[in-house]
Amino acid sequence: MRPFETKFRPDHLIWVLMDIKNDYRLVMGLFNWSCIRRHPSLEARCIIIHLAVAASDLNMVQKLFHEFWTSPSTDGNTSVSQFLEKLIYTYNDWGSTPYVFDIFFQVLTEIGHLDDARKLFDKMLNYGVVLCLDSCNLFISRVSKDIDGPRLSLKVFREFSEVGIEWNTASYNIVIHSLCQLRKTKEAHNLLLQMDLRGCFPDAVSYSTVINGYCNEGELQAVVKVVETMMQKGLKPNSFTYNSIIVLLCKTGQMVDAEKILREMISQGVFPDNVVYTTLIDGFSKLGNAASAFRMFDEMKSQNIVPDFITYTALLCAFCQNGKVAEADQIFHEMLSNGLKPDEFTYTTLIDGYCKAGEITKAFSLHNEMIKIGLNPNVITYTALVDGLCKQGEVDTANELLHEVREKGLILNIYTWNVLLNGLCKSGNITQAVKLMKDMEVAGIHPDAFTYTTLMDAYCKSGQMILAHQLLNEMLQRGVKPTIVTFNVLMNGFCLSGMLEDGQKLLKWMLEKDIMPNATTYNSLIKLHCIRNDMRAATQTYRGMCGQGVVPDENTYNILIRGHCKARNMKEAWFLHKEMVEKGCKLTVETYNSLIKGYIKRKKYMEARELFEEMRKKGLSADKEIYCTFADMNYEEGNIDLTLGLCDEAVETCLIKRCEGGKG
Repeated sequence: MRPFETKFRPDHLIWVLMDIKNDYRLVMGLFNWSCIRRHPSLEARCIIIHLAVAASDLNMVQKLFHEFWTSPSTDGNTSVSQFLEKLIYTYNDWGSTPYVFDIFFQVLTEIGHLDDARKLFDKMLNYGVVLCLDSCNLFISRVSKDIDGPRLSLKVFREFSEVGIEWNTASYNIVIHSLCQLRKTKEAHNLLLQMDLRGCFPDAVSYSTVINGYCNEGELQAVVKVVETMMQKGLKPNSFTYNSIIVLLCKTGQMVDAEKILREMISQGVFPDNVVYTTLIDGFSKLGNAASAFRMFDEMKSQNIVPDFITYTALLCAFCQNGKVAEADQIFHEMLSNGLKPDEFTYTTLIDGYCKAGEITKAFSLHNEMIKIGLNPNVITYTALVDGLCKQGEVDTANELLHEVREKGLILNIYTWNVLLNGLCKSGNITQAVKLMKDMEVAGIHPDAFTYTTLMDAYCKSGQMILAHQLLNEMLQRGVKPTIVTFNVLMNGFCLSGMLEDGQKLLKWMLEKDIMPNATTYNSLIKLHCIRNDMRAATQTYRGMCGQGVVPDENTYNILIRGHCKARNMKEAWFLHKEMVEKGCKLTVETYNSLIKGYIKRKKYMEARELFEEMRKKGLSADKEIYCTFADMNYEEGNIDLTLGLCDEAVETCLIKRCEGGKG
């Protein structure tokens, strides 16, 4: 061939192919040789494609199409229409099959030429050729992944149906997934129900996709119904199904039910993976249940499922929230020993944990460590450090730290400002707190409900109720919505200052504005009535509270019981004591002391003794007067050993422990 290379033209290739078309190996050898020397014509390319189809070399067919539409060396001016016309022109004489048009369509779809693929589909319809279902499924699947894909895939699904495409289960699953992406899970569910009517049977994927859609929308009841239908159809939930339900339950804090699903999953032979366990660990962590989070972590490792960075971080958060910084530190070092690198969030979580535990030196040590390994502390990190310093009473140091942070170019957020303001208020520096609030506004940070409530609390505790009330008015004028904590702070302030009428007016105003008080709101009023020995008013307030559907808490009962004991209403006190125990509420030391003293004054020594013994079993210490009373009673009864035992206990609890507390 070498002497004829310079004279070999593209049309010569076609003439030779006519003679050797039955020898596929020779055909491809000649084609490759010609491609090295010059670009084959479009007609020659189409002929080679047809010969590859005839030889059932579909991989080569795909490669030839793909190379032409992606290679910069080919003629970029050729349109799909021109290519198709030449493909049709050469179709009859080279032993091809209609599947060549499907492969052309599939390649255009795969490389993202979706408009060209759609034009090809329509042109083939004009020639009376309907592309195969697999090609159509590939198209709607690829379309669904684009920016506006879910809507477009639905449009294509309807249009292709109109021209005779009979969709299968895989097709419906793609469209059901698209509807769920658009948060149209009810429509997806309806399409699932229509599948049976159209002779197309849903599979586990169909149901699981709808279940996941409802889970993402928080529709737990709908999830339960779809799962029931799925089981009735004889289809078993898969790992995706269980995962979706567990994620929903964890998001809504229903951790007992989430763990039940895990147990059901395992009993059905579907084994949870890293994602499932990490989701559960994170769910327990967010509820502050470190023990259950760690139990899940242990179970996960016992199943030889390797925890990843997210797993360790979730567990670390759980320990830090519970003040278990030693355990958090242990998990942190285990994470490091397993080759996992902590990020800014991990370090910040641990720093915050140490700050909350009062170990500010260790917190700063971690801060320095993260800088050393190339991680940049962010505003959240510094907010945790500022909070830790403020809780240690080092407000000036916290302020200096914030100046350094701002010099580094970090912009402080509302939480950072609030932490410092809270520190100033707690240290009694209200004047500086007010100035800081003004500085916030200058910096473009608008005070929120927490800011106002913190300053309001400081005013209330210092007896400056007019200024506290003015802050509430300012909040309302600025459109900052007060929280129930805001109102409770103001209510507590009124009651601490003995301003009963103002407190009652506030409660009335809240009810008129449909702002539902909680137990804390009522407790302040009840306590003031008890202090004034007005148990009738205290009882009326308590009944009004119950009438509003507000459930009394432990504090409510303890306040009322002490009030009734002080007023010698032991019958009412005992009734409330019985009620609170039935509800699982705990008595405080002060309440026990009040009840015991009340019974002693009424000469009900048996009831007093029972409560005294109950109190001691719970590890609570009575006051000196009660110890002396029972020591005298036992001495008079001739119980010398008990008398001496009580005397020793009284010395230890009332004198030694009190002295140790004074030294601290």
